[in-house]
Amino acid sequence: MMFRKKKETVTETEKIRILFVDETNELQSQIAEFFLKELYGDLYEVCSAGAHFDHMDCELISSMYQNGYDIREYRAKDFRSKQILKEYDYLVFLQRETFDRIKDIAPYDCKKVMGKDFGTRKDLKATDDKELFEAYTQLVIQVRDWVKETFRDPSVLEGM
Repeated sequence: MMFRKKKETVTETEKIRILFVDETNELQSQIAEFFLKELYGDLYEVCSAGAHFDHMDCELISSMYQNGYDIREYRAKDFRSKQILKEYDYLVFLQRETFDRIKDIAPYDCKKVMGKDFGTRKDLKATDDKELFEAYTQLVIQVRDWVKETFRDPSVLEGM
């Protein structure tokens, strides 16, 4: 975990609001939400959602737990979820194909749309459980490192 100087407390209304989006909110958007809350929860109000509803990916939950990250309480959400605000500062797409399909019709007001393509579950290459665990672990590391770097300094988000 990264250490930063303790800043003055940011109130909920001053936090930058981020919504991570992928197709079904069962994979990379959940990982990004988890790490943004863990690393920079004092700076950001974060949520994740998908264009369509699906259940959380059990393999992801297990892989993260085995790596010391507990997302067992997380639930997949779609755009109709009451937990989702209607206004965000940044809408962050984590799948290129989802971005291409709904970027202009996403039901949210936001200042800026961003994107980083982490692919889809079908892009994970594995022939057995061990390889699948390793593929999930690699995805978790990739998303964690991207979140750590991208959201470290909120002042640079505007220029991205």
